[in-house]
Amino acid sequence: MLLLTRGPKAWPRLSLLKPPNLPRTLNDGTLCERAQHFSGRGPAKTVRQGQPLGPGLRTRLLITALFGVGLGGAWLAARAEKERQRQQRRTEALRQASVGQGDFSLLDHHGQARCKADFQGQWVLMYFGFTHCPDICPDELEKLVQVVQQLEAQPGLHPVQPIFITVDPARDDTAAMARYVQDFHPRLLGLTGSAEQVAQASRSYRVYYRAGPKDEDQDYIVDHSIAIYLLNPDGLFTDYYSRGRSAEQIADSVRQHMAAFQSVLS
Repeated sequence: MLLLTRGPKAWPRLSLLKPPNLPRTLNDGTLCERAQHFSGRGPAKTVRQGQPLGPGLRTRLLITALFGVGLGGAWLAARAEKERQRQQRRTEALRQASVGQGDFSLLDHHGQARCKADFQGQWVLMYFGFTHCPDICPDELEKLVQVVQQLEAQPGLHPVQPIFITVDPARDDTAAMARYVQDFHPRLLGLTGSAEQVAQASRSYRVYYRAGPKDEDQDYIVDHSIAIYLLNPDGLFTDYYSRGRSAEQIADSVRQHMAAFQSVLS
């Protein structure tokens, strides 16, 4: 308002007030440099893209990785020890139940006399059944054979002898057993005998069996316990596997028993 009151005479003086020299653009960084000069700060530090990590971070990452590996190894070792102790307790409980403590005297499918001492020094998988069984016995024997094959495929393991003992001696003589076992595995050994001999072997392993009524064709089914038995090289009963166990589970269990085995005879 003061300038307006003085009139046009004051306007030439306005030309003497020149604006300061400011940079036209920010592209050359001049404005940034002046701002840093007045703020008292040095140039801003920048991190170049692709710059390698410092040795401190690499060391921390390595320590973290080693710590994780150590924890994983300790957990696996503790788990293996826990499983070994569980297997040992199970074996002791089964031995106290006197399963498989007795001997047997049977004939193999070649007609040769066999007893439990003949298999000392070998791991044995044993199944009780009969050749006229429509489905369960073939399925269980096939599973037993799969276990033997899985163990055979792993180098360094002792061979496992598969054995099939009949609970139907009236129909399963040596010739019938020979025809039957050849369909499963070349080393599967079929054992039979008199009614008294079969009964003695079955009692030793707490195997229940009972022949059912005959039909018009004189055919019948034998009701019996379904389990696969494991004997260690000392000839002692070590474990058994019910129908619900898979071939892979049984093979894993046998490997664990092999790893933990210590002979009591030597």
